[in-house]
Amino acid sequence: MTARAEHRFLTDFLTDSATGLVVPARQCPSPNQDARPPGCAPELIVIHGISLPPGEFGGPHIEDFFSNRLAADTHPYFAQIAGMEVSAHALIRRDGALVQFVPFGRRAWHAGASSWCGRERCNDFSVGIELEGADDVAYAECQYEVLAALIRSLRRAYPSLAGADILGHADIAPARKTDPGEAFDWRRLDALLGGDIS
Repeated sequence: MTARAEHRFLTDFLTDSATGLVVPARQCPSPNQDARPPGCAPELIVIHGISLPPGEFGGPHIEDFFSNRLAADTHPYFAQIAGMEVSAHALIRRDGALVQFVPFGRRAWHAGASSWCGRERCNDFSVGIELEGADDVAYAECQYEVLAALIRSLRRAYPSLAGADILGHADIAPARKTDPGEAFDWRRLDALLGGDIS
C-alpha cells in the first residue's frame, strides 16, 4: 500500500447509523451516556478541545477521564475534575488517531449547560467531537483531515446532520467555555468540507 493510499484509508470512515459506530475508530466505551429523548435526532456538531493535564498531550488521561478511571492523585489538576461524569462521542488525537466513546445515535455528556438558537440542553440533539489540543496551540493538520472525514461520514449516515451547524463548545456555552479556542482554524475545516460549514 502506498503512503498516499494509506493516507486515504485513514481518513475514509464508515458510520453505521444502526449501531452508531464508526469504522475504523478504536472503541473505548464510556459509561457517561444515555438515550436521546424520544424523536430527537442529532442536528448539531460541536467541536471541543481537551488536554489532560491542561497543555500536555499524549498519555491515557483523556480516555481515563471519559471512562471514570482518572486517578485524582496522579496530577494536582485531576483532583479538581475527579468524580465528574463526562464524555464525548469521539476524540481525535494529535496524530490523527480516532477514538470513539459513545455511539452517535446516543447522547454523550459533552456540552453541559448549553443552548443554541433558543434550544437548551444541546446534548439532546448534538454530536460532540473532541480534539486533543489547547485553545492557544495550533491543531495538527491531520486532526483537521480526520475531523472533516468524520463529519462527511456522519452526514452520510444521519440525514439530520446533512445541513447541520458546526460550532465550537464556546458557541453554545459562552459564559463557561472557550474551546476549541483561537488556535482552531475554522477556515481550514471549511475548505476541507468544500465550503460547507453552515
